Amino acid sequence: MRLSEATRGRLSGDVAQAGYERHEQARGIVHLGIGAFHRAHQAVYTDDAMAAGDRDWAITAVSLRSPQVHAQLSPQDGLYTVASRDAGGAQLRVIDAVREVLVAPQEPRAVAASLAAPATRIVTLTVTEKGYHRLPGGGIDHGSVETAGATIYHYLSQAVRDRLAAGVGPMTLVSCDNMTDNGHVLRDGVAALLDGAALDWFEREWACPSTMVDRIVPATADDDLDRVAARIGMRDEGAVVTEPFRQWVIEDRFAAARPRWDVGGAQFVADVRPYETAKLRMLNGAHSALAYLGMAAGHVFVHEAVGDAGVRGLVERLMRREAAASLDAAPGQDLDAYADALLARFANPSLAHRLAQIASDGSQKVGPRWLEALTINRARGVDRTATLTALAGWLRHLRGDAGPVNDPMGDELAALWRANDARGMVDALFGAGGRFAERWEADEGERATLAAMVEQR
Repeated sequence: MRLSEATRGRLSGDVAQAGYERHEQARGIVHLGIGAFHRAHQAVYTDDAMAAGDRDWAITAVSLRSPQVHAQLSPQDGLYTVASRDAGGAQLRVIDAVREVLVAPQEPRAVAASLAAPATRIVTLTVTEKGYHRLPGGGIDHGSVETAGATIYHYLSQAVRDRLAAGVGPMTLVSCDNMTDNGHVLRDGVAALLDGAALDWFEREWACPSTMVDRIVPATADDDLDRVAARIGMRDEGAVVTEPFRQWVIEDRFAAARPRWDVGGAQFVADVRPYETAKLRMLNGAHSALAYLGMAAGHVFVHEAVGDAGVRGLVERLMRREAAASLDAAPGQDLDAYADALLARFANPSLAHRLAQIASDGSQKVGPRWLEALTINRARGVDRTATLTALAGWLRHLRGDAGPVNDPMGDELAALWRANDARGMVDALFGAGGRFAERWEADEGERATLAAMVEQR
C-alpha cells in the first residue's frame, strides 16, 4: 500500500498531519527545481502557514530535468513524509503543500501556464549554484545560458512577458540557493533576457528578495524509505530525511502578498547579508572542507569526517579563526555559538550525509565559501592556513585523487591538470588572469604555499 489521499487515513497514529483541507487551497506558489531540500524546507514552512490559517498558497512544483520526483509524488497526490532525525529518534510528518509536480521538458506549456496564472504570486527556486550559470568570478555566463536552452531565466522571463500581455500582476521570485546576493543574481539573469516594456515592468514592480536557507538534507537512500515505511505502515517513495534544525532568513521585499512563513520560524529582515555570508563561509565552507579532506582520509559520511580529530581540528579552525574573522556580524549574531551548533549538527550520526554529495559542483561553490574569505582575511592580516589547506584538498580532488569528479567545469579543470603540475594549476586558477582570480588573485607567496600543500600527502 502506498501513501496517497485514499490511504492517508490508515497512517500510523504517531505521524503528524497538518489538518487543513488541502483541496480548498488554490495554488499560489510555483517552485522550480523540486528535490529533497525543497521538500524538507520551503514546502514545510508553507505547510505551516496554511495549517495556521493562510489560504491559497499550495505549490505547483516543477522538475527542470529529471522525471524522478514526478514518479515519486504524482501517484501519491503530492503527499510525502518528512522524517526529522536526531540521536533520540525520528519525528515523522506528512506534508500537504505540494499539489502537482510538472516535468518541464515534457510539459513546457503547463509550466508556462502555471507561471502565468493570476493566482500565482510567488516563485521559489532550489536549482543549486550551477543552475544560475554563473562565471567563476561572479556575474552571469550569458553564453552558457544561450546554449543551455530552457533555463530558469527563460521560464521566468517568459512569465514576465506572458503576465504583462495578460494584464496579470507582478510576482516575487525567491531564490533559495547558496549564493551571495542570490536575489540580485536571479534578477540580473532574468533582466538580461528582457527588453522594452517587459524589462521596465520587471525592474519597476517585480521583487527578487535575497534569502538564506539552512537545513541539512542528505540524499534519501533505499534503507531510509524502508524505515519510513515501517513507521507509517505504507510505502512513501517521496519521503525525505533531515535534521530537526531549520532556518530561513528572507529579505522582506515582496511584490504582493506572501505566506506567513514566520509561523514556522522564518525571519523577515531588512538585510540578509550577515546571515547569508555567515552560513556560506562557516557552514557551507566547513561542509566543503569536510568533504574534500574527509574523502581523502577514507571517510564516506559527514559525521565520520567530523569525528576524525585531524579533520575536525582543521575545519574548526577554518570556521572559528578564519571564516568568522572575515565576517561583519549583525548585532546579536554570536558566531562562536553558531560554530558550536554547526559542529554538533555535523556530528549527528542519524543523518547519512555523504561527503561525495557535498563535494559535487565545487567550481560553483569555492568562490563564496572560501575565496572571498581569503581575499578579505589577507587585507585584515588574518591567518589563512586552514582555508588554504581545504582549497588544496579541492585541487587534489579535481586531479582525481579521491575518484570521479562531478562538476560542471570538470572537463576544463581536468584538462588544466593534465597540462600542469601543482604550481601551474594554482597559477592557472588563482594567478593574474586566472580562472578564479576575480574572486581571489593569490600573491606569489600564497600561490607557492598552496602548490606545496597540494603536493603534501
